[in-house]
Amino acid sequence: MRNSTRSDVDPFIVMDVMEAARRAEEAGRHIIHMEVGQPSTAAPAGARQALAKAMENGSLGYTVALGIPELRARIAQLYGDWYDVDLDPSRVVVTSGSSGAFLLAFTALFDAGDKVGIGAPGYPSYRQILKAMSVEPVMLETAAENRYQPVPSDFVGKGLDGLMVASPANPSGTMLGKDALGALIDAAQAENTAFISDEIYHGIEYEAKAVTALEHSDDVYVINSFSKYFSMTGWRVGWMVVPREHVRRIERLAQNMFICAPHASQIAALGALDCKEELDANLQVYTRNRQLMIEGLPKAGFDRIAPPDGAFYVYADVSHITDDSRAFCAEILEKAGVAVTPGLDFDPDRGAGTLRFSYARSTADIEEGLRRLTEFMANR
Repeated sequence: MRNSTRSDVDPFIVMDVMEAARRAEEAGRHIIHMEVGQPSTAAPAGARQALAKAMENGSLGYTVALGIPELRARIAQLYGDWYDVDLDPSRVVVTSGSSGAFLLAFTALFDAGDKVGIGAPGYPSYRQILKAMSVEPVMLETAAENRYQPVPSDFVGKGLDGLMVASPANPSGTMLGKDALGALIDAAQAENTAFISDEIYHGIEYEAKAVTALEHSDDVYVINSFSKYFSMTGWRVGWMVVPREHVRRIERLAQNMFICAPHASQIAALGALDCKEELDANLQVYTRNRQLMIEGLPKAGFDRIAPPDGAFYVYADVSHITDDSRAFCAEILEKAGVAVTPGLDFDPDRGAGTLRFSYARSTADIEEGLRRLTEFMANR
């Protein structure tokens, strides 16, 4: 059967690493997972209890395309609590994970042949989704001195139709301060470049609070998710905030592309929003794990790292060790029983010399993983 050229996208390499780790576990090996950005904790108790109650009291079916009103209102309240932003709930759209939000945003904003700038290193699915929609991803090679975040000079004058920014970023964990984020938004708007802010790691910050693009402008798209801070990856529920004049456009797309986000997940998400104590306890685990990684990775031999501002990743320069990060990851998995992600996922040009380590798992797993990595590097 024929194939479309739009479907010829690269694999999401971390998923291939996960599969290799799964096969190793199936063969009886114990693998430490530092490859995937997935919390080891369950959805908050309040989320699970809310869903259990809903399942006892009635059936779950389609909701309106934009999401149940109670959830949209509660998400809007979150912006007041976290950022002192007064957000109209009508601008909030509940989506099938942040991936559903990316699809809606890219469809609403861009036509085939448009160009969208993405900082490299960056989340690989941005460029693959864009390619599948016949939109051209333009990789903006960010600099270490800018903490792997784009600056206006990286894209001004390039004729971009859109700019995708993430803070905290995946894989680097770096964040944009209020002035830096504002400068990007101002530069994009001066170029008539649509601005999309990926904020899915908000809530997982260490020494400073993350800044939302909505603190600077309403003429932006903001995407977030219940997957990371709220520990609900498999529930596939997220949200986006769009300019008021775009709401109906997004609604029409959502009706046709998704009908709605899963009703069960929306109910659970509503319950999760009131579980601050439990979620902050999870954050304390990440804080401890972060410190272990900052101290332990250099001792193991991975000494070209920078402390992340947020999320739960450490991005390491290993170009002095290997020029084939994918083969190196396979070697680490085989000999050390630790799954890590090659940088090629995040930066096709420079990623052969980088690795991403995730510390989203339990502290015991992080301690054991660092012990194994130290032993592996000592005997290599």
